[in-house]
Amino acid sequence: MHYVYILFSQKLNKFYIGYTADLNQRIEYHQMALKGKFTAAANDWEVYITIECSSKKHALAIERYIKHMKSKKYIQNLKQFPEMKEKLLLRY
Repeated sequence: MHYVYILFSQKLNKFYIGYTADLNQRIEYHQMALKGKFTAAANDWEVYITIECSSKKHALAIERYIKHMKSKKYIQNLKQFPEMKEKLLLRY
């Protein structure tokens, strides 16, 4: 299974968007706060949204689209309105 995930840091008031095939391992990696990573700037990253995708290609297309939007409001709406997530899954 492949996932698009969005993390949120209260400390930074920022989102991080990523893709992975192993969600638990990837979240642990972000929590390690390794120097030089975007997520190293905070230690309070929490999973905000996960989107389960059918393939790597599918997940990467959705990740790219969300990043292209460059909008906190869009990400907040994804969580608030589940039908938006369904439309993304059907569109890509």
